[in-house]
Amino acid sequence: MTPQIALTLTIIGVAVVLFATEKLRVDVVALMVLLTLTLTGLVTPEEAFAGFANPAVITVWAVYIVSGGLLKTGVADFLGQQIARLAGGSEPRLIAVIMLLCGTMSAFMNNIGAVAVLLPAVVGISRQAHVPLSRLLIPLAFSSLLGGNITLIGTPPNILAASILAERGLPTFRFLDFAPTGLIVFGVGILYMVLIGRHLIPVRAPVEEQQAQQLREYVTEIRVLPDSPLAGKTLVESRLGADYDVTVLAIVHKDGALTAAGRDTIIQPDDLLIVQAPVDKLMRAREALHVVIEPRTKMKIEQLDSDQLHIFEATLAPRSRLIGRTLKEMRFREHYGFNALAIWRHGEVITERLHHVQLQFGDALLLEGPRDRLPELQESHDFLVLEPVQLEQRRFDKAPVAVGAMALVLALVTLLDFHISTALVIGSVLMVLTRCLSMEEAYESIEWQSVFLIAGMLPLGTAMESTGTAQYLADWMVRLLGGFGPLAVLTGIYLLVTFLTQPMSNAAATVLIAPIAIDIALSLEANPQPFVLATVIGASTSFLTPVGHQVNVLVFGPGGYRFFDYTRAGGPMTLVILIATLIFLPMIWPLF
Repeated sequence: MTPQIALTLTIIGVAVVLFATEKLRVDVVALMVLLTLTLTGLVTPEEAFAGFANPAVITVWAVYIVSGGLLKTGVADFLGQQIARLAGGSEPRLIAVIMLLCGTMSAFMNNIGAVAVLLPAVVGISRQAHVPLSRLLIPLAFSSLLGGNITLIGTPPNILAASILAERGLPTFRFLDFAPTGLIVFGVGILYMVLIGRHLIPVRAPVEEQQAQQLREYVTEIRVLPDSPLAGKTLVESRLGADYDVTVLAIVHKDGALTAAGRDTIIQPDDLLIVQAPVDKLMRAREALHVVIEPRTKMKIEQLDSDQLHIFEATLAPRSRLIGRTLKEMRFREHYGFNALAIWRHGEVITERLHHVQLQFGDALLLEGPRDRLPELQESHDFLVLEPVQLEQRRFDKAPVAVGAMALVLALVTLLDFHISTALVIGSVLMVLTRCLSMEEAYESIEWQSVFLIAGMLPLGTAMESTGTAQYLADWMVRLLGGFGPLAVLTGIYLLVTFLTQPMSNAAATVLIAPIAIDIALSLEANPQPFVLATVIGASTSFLTPVGHQVNVLVFGPGGYRFFDYTRAGGPMTLVILIATLIFLPMIWPLF
């Protein structure tokens, strides 16, 4: 082992640990890898920053813009609404239709966007059909990962794999070359989930129900006495939240009318305040503010859901500004007009000091507030409101234009042999020129974290080639498994990238393993394409943990899942996909 190989392996090892611990953002880790490779001389500055101009990176951000156009014009929403019409109330049929639709959408748009669009629709369908939500959301997330295997643009690993092959001067993949194996893997995954997997997913109570159950211990009523210092003050002037950690959810006036509690609402003598507060804080407020705690038998948390007020659930959107921040820092109540009643995180309900809790992606929040403010929250980029999506908020008249732009991209790639990056940039520009989305919305549609992650990690692939690290690891795997035949080597590649993609992104795992897979194939004098396909299929099997992919995190809170729920359903699915890959991949793409 040369010093350069040892140094490259050390950088890879440190990067994997940083990805796994999640102490730093993945894009920050990628940029640290880029700088380390440059400072140690493993790559030149030109090679280090070439990733930002790489066609694979261009393709990725262009895919996000085209996906954004399909979202803004309501095309994806319309597809989501067809689930209920097609599926009826049967759980197996629901799962099959949800997976078929989400997987098909993921073949042409980014995985996270497909799941984010369908998530509210699936929640509504679960309530209508009386099918446990937990039985539907894991299949929804898994199908987006499986569907990405069908086309070149379905997932970043496919784009990266094609780019790496092209840079090595080897035959690469065209747009639909992934379809034969991708459709088989997708179909096998649906059959597994309908016949076996759904029985391995536990029935979890909906988050809203679990939160409401615990909230009954924290919601009570206090009567404002005539001599109370609260009388005549607005809610913000009362400082009930700031000084006593008491959240006013609603106010019942002397005439019995239940009204929403806004920051400028004036508290009157004899008003009944419906409040959420820990008992010790409530006792302190009672003594200082001359209020009387009323019996709890009058009002239940569910009764706050009325014509004016609404109790509902929302989860943080993938690019939410609230990730890593608190509700207090964002002035959530003042900005949106809603109270946070509880937060569901990793199977636990948080009900105390909510405005001081640092929010994480995957958190599900139980919110309460005026019904007329709900559309504003639905249209924000911070939350996914788990309510039926309102199509009238989309530019539905532009839907045919967006579909036409997507069809043009496909035609340019498949019929006129345009490079995928060129075709998608054309599609992106058309989306903006035809006002399917504005330029600002186009920028907002891009998952910049993924762009910087891929651009930052690509130089590592260059370093692995130039230092001989990829060849070194390839020779090691051939020595270990080569005696058992090429299928054993394919199995090793699949399992290696499958386990790597659990703690790190599937794009980063592909950058690491694709060069090794290519060198293994060349060492065996085999066709590199099936070995690279095994890599990208393995990179898409992020089924074992909720942190394996962002789509898993996205459904974690709303589904009320626990960590090993994913392992229970995803472990067998990983093995089923492996078996299908080993059977069909060599038939479609001969190894020699």
